[in-house]
Amino acid sequence: MDFSSLFSDSLQQAFGTSAIVYCLAAIGLNIHFGYTGLLNFGQAAFMAVGGYTMAMFVTQWDVSLWLAMLAGLGLTAVLAILLGIPTLRLRADYLAIVTIAAAEIVRQVYGSIALKKYFGAQDGLTAFSADFRALNPFDGPVDLGIVSWGKNDAWVVLVGWFVVALCCLVVWLLMRSPWGRILKSIREDEDAVRSLGKNVYYYKMQSLMLGGMIGALAGFVTALKSAAINPSFFATDVTFFAYTVLLIGGAARVLGPVVGAIIFWFLLTFLDLFFSAATDDVGSVLIPSSIMTNQQASLVRFIVMGLALMLLMIFRPQGIFGDRRELAIDGR
Repeated sequence: MDFSSLFSDSLQQAFGTSAIVYCLAAIGLNIHFGYTGLLNFGQAAFMAVGGYTMAMFVTQWDVSLWLAMLAGLGLTAVLAILLGIPTLRLRADYLAIVTIAAAEIVRQVYGSIALKKYFGAQDGLTAFSADFRALNPFDGPVDLGIVSWGKNDAWVVLVGWFVVALCCLVVWLLMRSPWGRILKSIREDEDAVRSLGKNVYYYKMQSLMLGGMIGALAGFVTALKSAAINPSFFATDVTFFAYTVLLIGGAARVLGPVVGAIIFWFLLTFLDLFFSAATDDVGSVLIPSSIMTNQQASLVRFIVMGLALMLLMIFRPQGIFGDRRELAIDGR
């Protein structure tokens, strides 16, 4: 077994396009869950609205990609308002129920045969990334020695990590401001904040909108990295993976989602490659077929990751860089 190859391939995924997508989604969830205490289980809906709006405006109405992105951010903010109006004055679990249902509704609408003219149904949409790829400064594959990416992937990686850095800077500045301190106070005790004359409802709405718009950025990257978009990109497990990323790195920490995304994708890829190689019928077999077959290898990685996450929650629930006190949620 070539461990150097396993490490190189895992590191490539850890800093690749998928890690960027989940990092951005987790940054949005960090604003919702980590700083404000909002249980948003529908981040995939914000990602889908952002990505599909961008793709649809370009393919259906021949709008500039950059204007289409602005439209995607705007419609994502509208979705946050629609979800927040009936739920943000209620207990936290109501928001969780509404958002997870909304994510599935959005996904089914985009996959609907009746709306295939606009959204492409299960086939999705393509041919919307030409403006983005036209700005690509790379003439060919980018090889950094340990990791390498193709021409288009390298461009997405460069832009994606720049956007991640920009979002982290914005979150860091906001959470050091009076606005951010109010969000954290709402997470701890919203009744106390309300008694001081602050409009808790509006601050929650602003948090939901901001985190959702960062989720829309994850939707943009999802679409641009594949030059295509379809409903399967935004299944329910996308939100749960983003929460895993956030919990690994640590909630209410600016760099928590970044570290969590890198670790999550490194381990997930390494375990997949390791178990596949260990059960390969060609050459030496480290794990006999009586224990695990090659077809089961890709599934076992999720079992191992699940066990690791359970141990993390037992022994360090705040995550790697998190603070246990930051996990307090007022669920009233």
